[in-house]
Amino acid sequence: MASAPTTAGAPVRRLTVLYDAECSLCTHVRDWLLRQPRLVPLELVPAGSEEARRRFPGLDHSVTLDEVTAVGDAGQVFRGAAAWIVVLWALREHRALAHRLSTPTGAWLARGAVLAAAKWRGGQRQWGGTGYRRADGWAYEPGRGWIYIEPGCDDGTCATR
Repeated sequence: MASAPTTAGAPVRRLTVLYDAECSLCTHVRDWLLRQPRLVPLELVPAGSEEARRRFPGLDHSVTLDEVTAVGDAGQVFRGAAAWIVVLWALREHRALAHRLSTPTGAWLARGAVLAAAKWRGGQRQWGGTGYRRADGWAYEPGRGWIYIEPGCDDGTCATR
């Protein structure tokens, strides 16, 4: 029986960053990343999109909507603080910072920054104590996390058979 292929130790030559296209903070960071000189090519793809699902069928796409995810060209998957560190590593002017953040103390700081961003995003999602609903059917509900809500016909826009 063959063992599963591993990406441990594989060099990263290209990164795809999955981001929430409906989050103002996420799109701001995406725009900033697009302006940065890069040492490693970056592609930015909306999380949960058809493109993301086509490229990465093995990913849990509901998780990528909740947590920044970077995928290396050899299939490496980085989430949360590790994703931010590897994305900074890909940028010419921020590689030294990425090396500092990859230390135990730096990783603690990176995790704090990611948690602060998540808390800010969570506050933006809230409206009168309810959850955050995306146009593609995904919704964030406090206490439940991300769920998919099948579109209904309540607004009368469904075609009849």
